[in-house]
Amino acid sequence: MADVLEYKNVLAPVDGSAVSEKVALKAAAVASRNETRLDLLYVIDTNALSGVAGMSITGDVIYHLVQDSEEKLNTLKNTVLVEFPELEVDIHMRFGSPKKVIASEFPADHETGLILIGKSGLNALERLIVGSVTTFVVQNAKTDVLIVQ
Repeated sequence: MADVLEYKNVLAPVDGSAVSEKVALKAAAVASRNETRLDLLYVIDTNALSGVAGMSITGDVIYHLVQDSEEKLNTLKNTVLVEFPELEVDIHMRFGSPKKVIASEFPADHETGLILIGKSGLNALERLIVGSVTTFVVQNAKTDVLIVQ
């Protein structure tokens, strides 16, 4: 029965919203208890990039998005390591649909056993129009999903 409660590789998708730090720290606590790795993931939404009206998406824009995302990930990693210095924490960045990357693509590539995700992220308009990333992940992920309020 003990193995049922143990998780291999915990995923914490983050987006820079206010809930990101809470998600990262709760996921770190679970990873620490399970003596496994924590993956912090930031997905740069290519659909949102292509839908920006009148804005030219240049290499410079992409470069700055990547730099900003990397900075957020490193800040969260450092925050986690203050609380859990022994924990293995890897940071990852992906381009694509956050829903698909978080629910299936990343977990398949990294043997994710548990996803801890925030109730809502940065983009209220997208949640209204196409539904939240969290809802999609809960409905489509092949692993357990915990929602952080």
